[in-house]
Amino acid sequence: MAIDHISSLFAKLQALSTSDHGSVVSMNIFVALLCACIVIGHLLEENRWMNESITALVIGICTGILILMLSGGRSSHILVFSEDLFFIYLLPPIIFNAGFQVKKKQFFVNFITIMMFGAIGTLISCAIITYGVAKTFKKIGIRSLEIADYLAIGAIFSATDSVCTLQVLNQDETPLLYSLVFGEGVVNDATSVVLFNAIQSFDINQINPSIGLHFFGNFLYLFTTSTLLGVFTGLLSAYIIKKLYIGRHSTNREFALMMLMAYLSYMMAELCYLSGILTVFFCGITMSHYTWHNVSESSRITTKHAFATLSFVAETFIFLYVGMDALDIDKWRFASDRPATSLAVSSVLLGLVLAGRAAFVFLLSFISNITRKSSKEGISFRQQVIIWWAGLMRGAVSMALAYNQFTLLGHTAKRANAIMITSTITVVLVSTVVFGLMTKPLIRFLLPVPSGLTPKRKNSTANIVDSASPKAITVPFLSNGADSEANLEPQESSYGRTPRSIRDLLSTPTHSVHRLWRKFDNSFMRPVFGGRGFVPIERGTPTERNTQNQWH
Repeated sequence: MAIDHISSLFAKLQALSTSDHGSVVSMNIFVALLCACIVIGHLLEENRWMNESITALVIGICTGILILMLSGGRSSHILVFSEDLFFIYLLPPIIFNAGFQVKKKQFFVNFITIMMFGAIGTLISCAIITYGVAKTFKKIGIRSLEIADYLAIGAIFSATDSVCTLQVLNQDETPLLYSLVFGEGVVNDATSVVLFNAIQSFDINQINPSIGLHFFGNFLYLFTTSTLLGVFTGLLSAYIIKKLYIGRHSTNREFALMMLMAYLSYMMAELCYLSGILTVFFCGITMSHYTWHNVSESSRITTKHAFATLSFVAETFIFLYVGMDALDIDKWRFASDRPATSLAVSSVLLGLVLAGRAAFVFLLSFISNITRKSSKEGISFRQQVIIWWAGLMRGAVSMALAYNQFTLLGHTAKRANAIMITSTITVVLVSTVVFGLMTKPLIRFLLPVPSGLTPKRKNSTANIVDSASPKAITVPFLSNGADSEANLEPQESSYGRTPRSIRDLLSTPTHSVHRLWRKFDNSFMRPVFGGRGFVPIERGTPTERNTQNQWH
């Protein structure tokens, strides 16, 4: 008995060791693929068609084909998709860096338009997609889905992925367009996730007259409380770092505290069943406005690059995995006996994505142009086309929500659910590769660069600084920070001007609110929480101060 027990124990330990060894091998291969994506993406940077997202996706597909051949058709990926991996580890750094790097002035000047596109536009798109799939799916043989599934599909395919477009647009050359595409993408992701969670929390089969009002109230509550939680966490980090000035002892602690409190805001939102995306996004905005200015010079450079690097690696990881997962044999096996149905579902979804996007972009752009101070500040038709195109691509958020709705641990035994998963993968691949490949040529056609001045030359001239100045080292790295707000500050005289047209009348409240906020920020917020203009008592680490004293 004892011998049998010992032998079984050794067998379990050997199996555990083999499993651990397999995980180490898988992670090594995946890290090597990430390195390949970075190198190949760099080599293709000047390519007219390719970008880093498409490069990672193509490498993932090629790797999936190779794994599928080596495994004899059993598997196409080396990691199993997990919603926890995506929502807890990969998504937070991407969204936080989006808020941390954004030009806040442009974001809040266009805040109403961004919220119109990101919130109202997402609801319009969701309604059109939901109505379209409810009317067409039964005609093409998908009859087992319920009302809740149709609403979930509307939320799933309303989540945009504008990474490909943002990689082409320049924040300095086209600030309005970049601000709208970027801001709408973040608000759209948050709105889609909040909408999806709200749909799952309601019993849609028991519809009554008050459910619509209750649904809207719940949506507004999630949106507001998530935003306030992010702002509160950002202000708390700013206050702690300003009062304690941790950088006089260790810049590592400053960076660690900022990173952990940003992650804490996301986890607190998820713990309270709020939108972690909105929370960590506004936490990033608040930290860049207050906390970032309270840390030492070395910590400012470190945080800027570290957060951007984490975001870049997470994005590459997601696209690489989606490429490998696209060939998962388990998902395609259930849908393979009805290829015509799967193709029809994918075609319908792509058509509804195109129609739902167009239904609100041009309408809301027209409304936004009316509210602007002058016609020159409006969104031109060419810019509207780019905004429409930027939101056609679907990515990791749609994939994660689809897995949540139609699978259990990445697998499904229902044919309709399997078709929905394979159709989602098809839509993501087609929209990312086909639409993504056409993004650079389309933007160059609609927004041509003046002859003799390429974006590369502009960037190179902007980085020419006097190396003798200590601050010159930080200028190229921090050009996207809050210090650039001063150049965008409107003239004070424009606030007191009497409105002479409908545009002036509608735009005056926006300017007035911004002026009042600036006064409130300078008088009350910055004295308490720090921010631009705050100068720490002692700058740098003790080692840096000792070095400076030796030079003096």
